[in-house]
Order: sequence, then structure tokens, then C-alpha cells
Amino acid sequence: MPKNTICLWYEREAEAAARFYAATFPGSAMGAVHRAPADYPGGKAGDVLTVAFTVAGIPCLGLNGGPVFRHSEAFSFQIATEDQAETDRYWDAILGNGGQESACGWCKDRWGISWQITPRVLTEALAAGGEEAKRAFAAMLTMRKIDVAAIEAARRG
Repeated sequence: MPKNTICLWYEREAEAAARFYAATFPGSAMGAVHRAPADYPGGKAGDVLTVAFTVAGIPCLGLNGGPVFRHSEAFSFQIATEDQAETDRYWDAILGNGGQESACGWCKDRWGISWQITPRVLTEALAAGGEEAKRAFAAMLTMRKIDVAAIEAARRG
């Protein structure tokens, strides 16, 4: 077990979420599934209690804890993409599996986890600073899913 693992609280679908992430993002995998040895506030003995999984190389543990806590945008996964096709693939997978879009490259999966699907061209433009960064940032603010060609055009001015 890794020294540091992100624990994500799910109402009761940690295993389904882990399977979706493993199927969607390279460098992701399912790990051990542990069942509750006794009844607990969020479920019954024998229910899936925890699921170990990796998301794009990051070790995680899904905990089926019941409806007590909800996810917020205060935590998100940021996935760097190389081009529009990769951006579209992840965005469409999340939305096509019951997720919802937000602004500036953010979306939520059906379990409430927030994702930033961020093309590297945007990150590079913002890191460049100056007018190039201002133009790219202004373009991003008008978008839901990031449009790589529009960011590239904004960079050029």
C-alpha cells in the first residue's frame, strides 16, 4: 500500500466509479475490493466498503460511506491532454456516463467528482505570461470544454 493515498467518499458506488476510471484514463487500474465485515452506518455486512484503484497513476481508495458527505469542486482531478481528440475523448466519456459540464474545462462525473480536462496548450499559454496569457485566459473564460484551436489562435493574437 502506498504511503499516501487519496480517499474518495462515495455514497455506495465506489466500485462502479473505480471501474469507469480504470477503463477511461491510461495509467488507471482497479485494485482490491473489500467488503464490510459487519453492518455500518452506510451499509450492511457484505456490501462493498472500500475499493483500491489508481487514476492516471494516482493511488486512491473509494469508500462507500453513505450519503453523509458530498463532493465539491474544492477537490478535482486535473488531466493534461495533448490535443483536441484526447480532450474530447475524456470529456465525452465523463458526460456520456451521466456527468455534467461546467465552465473553463471543468466537468463532474456522475458520482460528483470534479475533473479538469486541460489541454497542455492552455497550461503553456498561461505559463508564458504577458499578453499571450491574457488572451488565452480570456478565451478560456468563454468555454465549457476547452477548444484547442481557439486557445492556439488566442495565443497568436
